[in-house]
Amino acid sequence: MDHGVLAFYVVMVLFNAVAMGAEPEKYVGVHQNSVSSSGPVISSNSVLVALLDAHYDYTELAEMVEKALLLQPLEEVVGSSNITIFAPSNAFLEKNLDPQFRKFLHEPGNLKSLQKLLQFHVVPRRMVAEEWTNATHKALNWNEELRFWVNGDIKKKVMKVDLGTVTHPNAVVRPDGVIHGIDRLLVPKSVQDDFNQWRNGRVVLEAVKPEGAPAVDSSHHRKKTSLIGLSSGSLPSIYFEYAAAPGPSLAPAPAPGPSSGHYWFDGESQVKDFIHTLVQYGGYNEMADILVNLTSMASEMAKLVSEGYRLTVLAPSDEAMGKLTTDQLSELEHIIYYHMIPEYQTEESFYTAVRRFGKLKYDTLHIPHKVVTQEADGTVLFGEGEESAHLYDHDIYIDGRISVQGIDKVLFPPSHHVKGRKLEQEQEQQAEKKSKPSKGRLLGSACNLLERVGQNSLISSC
Repeated sequence: MDHGVLAFYVVMVLFNAVAMGAEPEKYVGVHQNSVSSSGPVISSNSVLVALLDAHYDYTELAEMVEKALLLQPLEEVVGSSNITIFAPSNAFLEKNLDPQFRKFLHEPGNLKSLQKLLQFHVVPRRMVAEEWTNATHKALNWNEELRFWVNGDIKKKVMKVDLGTVTHPNAVVRPDGVIHGIDRLLVPKSVQDDFNQWRNGRVVLEAVKPEGAPAVDSSHHRKKTSLIGLSSGSLPSIYFEYAAAPGPSLAPAPAPGPSSGHYWFDGESQVKDFIHTLVQYGGYNEMADILVNLTSMASEMAKLVSEGYRLTVLAPSDEAMGKLTTDQLSELEHIIYYHMIPEYQTEESFYTAVRRFGKLKYDTLHIPHKVVTQEADGTVLFGEGEESAHLYDHDIYIDGRISVQGIDKVLFPPSHHVKGRKLEQEQEQQAEKKSKPSKGRLLGSACNLLERVGQNSLISSC
């Protein structure tokens, strides 16, 4: 091809590319913005996640929060400030709550009353037991006040909130809030008035049946019982000492904190037990071999468990471990630390959390990297993109302090992905340089110009 014709052809191609290329760039920008506008990923260390965790015995209250459509508003509150939740135990809500009051709360037309009741159990500030004083604080709805007081000395400290007694102080302490276990349901005066009107057959004017309101849970209905002392045909107002009478607390005693310098548990036996289970289960021998023989992780895990830590191990299968490259094996210890979560999670708690919150981030022992979880195909997906792994064999080992969950791929921390991509790009560039034939200076310049605008296919020599 003549050099003058080639130059003219290159100029025309550049002109067309500039004229036609602007609109696609706008489209890409809109697409990127739409992706980035997705909501924030809630941390697994959130107090709301703990409220949903069956380990803490407050899941009945969590279900009421969901039915009241308050989960999303609470997420917004903890995103900007700390909260304190006063939570009756599952045992109280299942056995001691008056059946008529339960029916009142579950009726869709009483949604606002349920919301006011639950907001009365939340204070938009952090209140740990050690800082408890005699005071009055606004509840989350700001229309009701909660009274707090403390009696007795340090050894026999009695903490009360409204008409309830704190049976399990500092039951859950997280960066964004605190949960205290209490012995009863706290009922504000406005909800008491709503219930009395409902009992008398009057309609609460402000109660509007919302769309998508939760249905009545028939599994909690029991045979109605009449109150003692009521004459026939009368329906007087009653106090909630009848509807919410305190029952025995089944909350467990607080566990010793980690890193206390004391060895409260036999971590060595527990780690040996879980590794033995891993081998006997089959398909995870490589992971067991790495923990015991190739690294000192087994002894480190035993020390952590002895001090009071809980661990969840995401164990890749032997098939997944067999696909590791030589470069990846050189960073094996960091990769395995990325599979250890310093929390106790089971398949149920993982799935419950991702189903209700969408995406969560869990801390790992490969500090500061976190692993993202989300729901996919009815199970839990760890990681993002092509390197994500499904929860494959759930609850291989669970003893209350160590949990082992089998996954079908090896997870890599984000920094490893960046290094891997850079290495692959360098190798591809070197291979292209070797494979490409040499060109003349002018033809090479033309090809470079055409390549920038995506039109290099127009000249076969490129």
